[in-house]
Amino acid sequence: MPLDAAALVARAAGGERLALSRSISAIEARLPGIGEALTSHDVRRRAGPGVPHVIGLTGPPGAGKSTFADRIVAMARKEGKRVAVVAVDPSSPFSGGAILGDRVRMEAHTGDDGVYVRSLSARGHLGGLSGATQEVVDILDVAGFDLIVVETVGVGQSELGVMEVADSVVVVLTPESGDTVQTLKAGLLEIADVFVVNKADRPGAQRLAREMERSIALDDSPGYKPPVFTASATQRTGIDAVVHAAADHLRWCMDEGRETWERRRGDARVRLYLDLIGERARAAADAALGPADRERLRSGQVPAQSILQEPK
Repeated sequence: MPLDAAALVARAAGGERLALSRSISAIEARLPGIGEALTSHDVRRRAGPGVPHVIGLTGPPGAGKSTFADRIVAMARKEGKRVAVVAVDPSSPFSGGAILGDRVRMEAHTGDDGVYVRSLSARGHLGGLSGATQEVVDILDVAGFDLIVVETVGVGQSELGVMEVADSVVVVLTPESGDTVQTLKAGLLEIADVFVVNKADRPGAQRLAREMERSIALDDSPGYKPPVFTASATQRTGIDAVVHAAADHLRWCMDEGRETWERRRGDARVRLYLDLIGERARAAADAALGPADRERLRSGQVPAQSILQEPK
């Protein structure tokens, strides 16, 4: 039976949880019509920063991003906000499947109708996100969530995609994150709106925070200067300050930083277009690769460049 994408998105917009889940599955599968339904002017809400507020959580693996996300959700629910979490998990290079561990780590919110958690498989997509993340944020916007937390896969140096999806990017580090210079080389200074050194009870946390502050002070480029905090998500200390800092950054986006926000959204739309083109080109190339050429590649008889140059 053909997908009635417009009807499915309309049901998700009306608060139907099952329709929301099916819409996200359709987005991941790139089913026909779902993209067009999402861009319909009668369902889109995200006209400006904070509608809804999208917070990106990124940083190296093991920094405690999932625990931090759990605490942010708990704080938002106390304020009566509807919250969605998009957790991008690493995918198997063999099956393409993901562990989807964040659903396990956020069991405390199971049964809360005001919280929606969805794991996405990165499926080899660069930038620390799934290729579907931007559109998943769009459908969660349509569904009327007040806060959307996007947690990246945690791959370190390729996490730049989150800045194009989120209003405010929180970079979570730990005392073990390594030399500050290496951290800055990873591009985190460029994408961070808030820094937090998590696991602050461990040795070196305050030193790393001071080094980050000095590095930020030396940066004379225009724009928002990210504050640096220390926190412990497991001990539930310092999280309020980070959330309030994200809210301060959102207010900056609404005012003097509006041009920066709009440029990021524009970059996100371009990235989505290029992602779609790349996926279609890869699928077309895979379909066009005949059995004989495929076997020649597998056996190592010819390099890939030679097959590309052969007349068809």
